Amino acid sequence: MAAFSKVLLGHGSGGRLSRDLVEQIFLKGFSNAALAPLEDAAEVTLGGARLAFTTDSYVVTPVEFPGADIGRVAVCGTVNDLAVKGAVPAALSAGFILEEGFPAPLLQRIVASMRRAAKEAGVEIVTGDTKVVEKGHADGVFINTSGIGLIPRGRSLTSASVKAGDIIIVSGDLAEHGVAVMNARNKLGLEGGIKSDAAPLNGLIAAALKVPGVRAIRDITRGGLATVLNEVSGACKLSAEVAEDAVPVSAAARNACALLGLDPLYVANEGKIVLFVSPAAAPRVLKALRAHKYGRHAAVVGTMLREKKPQVRLRTGIGGSRIMLMLEGEQLPRIC
Repeated sequence: MAAFSKVLLGHGSGGRLSRDLVEQIFLKGFSNAALAPLEDAAEVTLGGARLAFTTDSYVVTPVEFPGADIGRVAVCGTVNDLAVKGAVPAALSAGFILEEGFPAPLLQRIVASMRRAAKEAGVEIVTGDTKVVEKGHADGVFINTSGIGLIPRGRSLTSASVKAGDIIIVSGDLAEHGVAVMNARNKLGLEGGIKSDAAPLNGLIAAALKVPGVRAIRDITRGGLATVLNEVSGACKLSAEVAEDAVPVSAAARNACALLGLDPLYVANEGKIVLFVSPAAAPRVLKALRAHKYGRHAAVVGTMLREKKPQVRLRTGIGGSRIMLMLEGEQLPRIC
């Protein structure tokens, strides 16, 4: 039996409750070797080829917001889930659940946005499905995208492969997507021009992987950097120590988070990754990231350590430290 009696909104947060839902119900119900690692994409073998396979659903409200929309987020999210596994994205599917009365011009804009994002990523949307439900039974439009990609021979990126001493690198400024969506949803009028960072990162990742020594890459989406670091720490049985002053966050996003009572380390992103890299490779990986348009603000933020009790720890700017747990509950509902 599950430890909870009913599904809560927080079970979709990407944090500890999401992990509980997946492990206690879905992992137990569908148990198999490809699913067990619970990474951004599963690895399956078909005809001797190693494939990455992933799927995700998107329910963001509003469906359009500064910098992106639900369609761009759907394409970028699936492309990125494949790319962080080391795969070259090949093809996507798109399923739409539409609410009766949804404006056709808005749907056309979303589809056009998806087409542009797919073109930027170098993939095509090759199959899909549509369903229409009665008015009041959905929230305008929900989108599910799945993707497949080919993992090159000899490449293996897994959280379990991270080693003590590895360097933690974040690809750019955090928290912009979550803040942009919250500002648009609640009409907060926050200034600073904060926009969603939604972007296909397969090109950025390909540049980083030209440097030997990248052990693992993870997509920083729901639950933010703190939650992803906890997942990796649990997989490799090592601690992650992060320097607060080193984490890249724009002044506008930092001020907005302070005003709203949010921690940027837990806010979702749709165009940022965290890489775990050998110490020798770290300078060259950082240089490769910064040379790409989606990695200009990449920064070394911490180190993986072997300790008796693995944990994720933040060294604060005033010389103290605090433990960062996985996201508890729901910080920002419906942001991806």
